[in-house]
Amino acid sequence: MSTDFESLVKTDVDLQAYNTLNISARARYFALIESEYQLKEILRHPKTEDLKIIVLGGGSNVLFADDFDGLILHINIEGREVIKETDDYVWLKIGAGENWHQTVRYCVDRGWGGIENLSLIPGTVGAAPIQNIGAYGVELEEVFERLEAVDIEGRETREYEKKHCDFGYRDSIFKGELKGVVIVTNVVLKLSKDPKLNTSYGAIQSELKKRNIDQPTIRDISDIVIDIRNSKLPNPEFLGNAGSFFKNPIVKNEEYKRIKKEYPEVPGYDMGDDKTKVPAGWLIEEAGWKGKVVGNTGTYKQQALVIVNHGGATGAEILNLAERIKKSVKDTFGIALIPEVNVVSSDGKV
Repeated sequence: MSTDFESLVKTDVDLQAYNTLNISARARYFALIESEYQLKEILRHPKTEDLKIIVLGGGSNVLFADDFDGLILHINIEGREVIKETDDYVWLKIGAGENWHQTVRYCVDRGWGGIENLSLIPGTVGAAPIQNIGAYGVELEEVFERLEAVDIEGRETREYEKKHCDFGYRDSIFKGELKGVVIVTNVVLKLSKDPKLNTSYGAIQSELKKRNIDQPTIRDISDIVIDIRNSKLPNPEFLGNAGSFFKNPIVKNEEYKRIKKEYPEVPGYDMGDDKTKVPAGWLIEEAGWKGKVVGNTGTYKQQALVIVNHGGATGAEILNLAERIKKSVKDTFGIALIPEVNVVSSDGKV
């Protein structure tokens, strides 16, 4: 491969096709990464040395607030390989650029369980451990074994086992200490051949009952989760969105009791350690934002947690709406919402 910068990197690229919010923003430089070797070539190039770098996967969890005066690395490393197998488990190594939902269905088709509750979550496999994605009672860390990543200077490949990753609620070391330090290239998951299904969420239980399913399979759970998500969330192919825009806030039990006294119907989920998780969607809806249209943007009519682009919205417009929603929820409930979406400004993440 040539090490000529111009042969590896495009200039002045419109990012609209690379983010599910459908925001038109431009990147000064853009490179499609299809191998670890190519990634290292670009990172080691002298012209890369002084550039701000943003890593982009499926673009499902990012808001470009402005044009980006740096280098976008679009990770498209593919491949799935069983690297170890026993009577009970399969260890699957997956390229960071593989589509997450397609990977879930790949595993379901083979009877490998553990990630069926995470069906239809948008994005790539490489982004999954960074965000510690979760849904319907399951989080990625439960099946995570390790990942491979290249340091930002392109000098070496590093390996991070689960114990190194500091997984938390929608969080990991890759959003903290290692943010901007390494780039994920491959992920290894440990999947069960005889999985214990998680049907704890009421919505799943209701659907199982409605479908007269007494002994569900992982395919049943995956199909149900897909149907539930489709009923609540807009398809970004038709309505630009980044899924849940905010994290569900976790508050101290004392704070939750204070809110419940004033709003008896507020839902809450015990997180242990004297903490309760409160659905951000309920807070936003109660504050009057569900289905509201503001210029070219607004919240989804069926789920207030989702900010949408009705067409032609700028990143600044969406960011402004998000700030208004945050202020409204803070003023109403005294709870600070934290964005789940990564916001990118002209010179990097904010």
